[in-house]
Amino acid sequence: MINKEDSNDINDVQRPSWDSYFIQVAEIVKTRSPCIKRQVGAVLVNDKRQIVSTGYNGVPRGIKHCTKADCAKLYLESGEKNELCPAVHAELNAILQAATAGFNPEGTTLYTTTRPCSSCTMAIINVGIKRVVFVEDYSDPILRSGWLDTPDVIFDKHLKK
Repeated sequence: MINKEDSNDINDVQRPSWDSYFIQVAEIVKTRSPCIKRQVGAVLVNDKRQIVSTGYNGVPRGIKHCTKADCAKLYLESGEKNELCPAVHAELNAILQAATAGFNPEGTTLYTTTRPCSSCTMAIINVGIKRVVFVEDYSDPILRSGWLDTPDVIFDKHLKK
């Protein structure tokens, strides 16, 4: 039971916006990534603000993690030659985790620590995710070309406060 004298204190609590909250969750999720070049986390959220799935970048199940000695992309520019990396990206892992659980991601929002690459963006478009909120930009030649620009998916850069 809330004491009436204390009820005004509830309004003094500084709560994050929903976008900030889910981005913070994605920041925690990325800490599970074994990638030595870049850790990325993603959170898929339904229209009721419920987390449906999470994902982080890393090699597929049962595959040995990369090391500094064998990472093909360690010294390459980010966003270039993605075909050299055996990792599944965080965004795609979140989509796959939802599918594995029998959840259709159509109409959801994806929160991710890094702007999805062109391959993940194509998957996002095809499964019907409506909004993507990201923190860091990602340099990708196909994204830079504008080929994947569509009004069906809103991409919002989240500004940290």
